[in-house]
Amino acid sequence: MAIRILRLADVEARTCLSKSTIYGLIREGSFPESVPLSYRARGWLEHEIDAWIEGRVKARDAAPSGNESRAAAG
Repeated sequence: MAIRILRLADVEARTCLSKSTIYGLIREGSFPESVPLSYRARGWLEHEIDAWIEGRVKARDAAPSGNESRAAAG
């Protein structure tokens, strides 16, 4: 498997999150850490970003949607 590194603009486009949100989630420990590439450049491992997105989808799918309780009450 080839390792692909994404720059911040790619991560923002892929996740639909802003730079400040990404760095805030990193501080909270709920987003993948960046990899230092040089003195001023950082990147993210593509497979870690993909896994984070998949985790968000799984969390959404596992959470009750609320529609079931409304349908039962109606």
